Amino acid sequence: MSISEPLLRVEKLRTWFHTRGGIVKAVNDVSLYVNAGEVLGLVGESGSGKSITGFSLMRLIDHPGVIQAETIRFDGHDLLLLDKESYRKLRGNDVAMIFQDPMMTLNPALRIDTQMIETVLAHGKLSKSQALARSLEVLEQVGIPAPAERLRSYPHQLSGGMRQRVAIAIALLNRPKLIIADEPTTALDVTIQGQILYEVQKLCRDTGTALIWITHDLAVVSGLADRLAVMYAGKIVETGPTAQLIASAMHPYTQGLMASIPSASTRGQELFQIPGATPSLLNLEQGCAFRFRCSRATAQCKMDPPEEKVGVTHSVRCWHKGVAA
Repeated sequence: MSISEPLLRVEKLRTWFHTRGGIVKAVNDVSLYVNAGEVLGLVGESGSGKSITGFSLMRLIDHPGVIQAETIRFDGHDLLLLDKESYRKLRGNDVAMIFQDPMMTLNPALRIDTQMIETVLAHGKLSKSQALARSLEVLEQVGIPAPAERLRSYPHQLSGGMRQRVAIAIALLNRPKLIIADEPTTALDVTIQGQILYEVQKLCRDTGTALIWITHDLAVVSGLADRLAVMYAGKIVETGPTAQLIASAMHPYTQGLMASIPSASTRGQELFQIPGATPSLLNLEQGCAFRFRCSRATAQCKMDPPEEKVGVTHSVRCWHKGVAA
């Protein structure tokens, strides 16, 4: 990988589901990049395509889903050329994913130590005792009390929040170069959530691990991410440095998301709500998908807006972009 090349670069990723009712364009021409040690926040409402983007990058999409892309390069390698076995070796080693539901990671029939040790041994040439020591280390890292005791537990013996912390620890086991986190702190209380966010930031800073943090919570990710990519109806509608997007968001959807976050200045007032709901991605019409909920929409919005740069690394897809009044 050259110095100037991002750790991950994706160009025009499409994940379409071909159903009897038509084509569901869950991810439609998504382009993004992540540098080593960088945190990219992928933000949007439920149904915007965030999680499917993450699953697509891990190649975890089943029939009738079809993944296509012009480019998916990771660490200097073309992932589009990898066969299933090579991709399987990549997952959990160089690229790891933290799922929203920890039971997608954990096997209910196996003890935690068995699952963690097997994860280490499957990708590294370590002894069982070294794998056990590494397992204890990462459990402590994610704030699990009495980790040696928890290792001997089965998943059903742990609380939901504890299971989620174990799932996060498993993702960290092999020191991956990239972690894709799909709303991993949803089940955690605020104190533990803050601890996990701190540990994740420290991990990225100290080891150069890149992170894609998928969430609907703009308030959480704004304190974590270096850059934000805002998704709506399968497309990235705005992307740029976190501070710049928060200070001067250009897309009406991004502005609506930020306006709905409670703050000290809005205490006692009704929170802003973006009118309407996200559209169905089945047979989605041409044009800006947000036009049905947008106060700035005109007839021009029936055509797909091009991506325009409004800064060095800040771009937006909108015919009527501009800073909110």
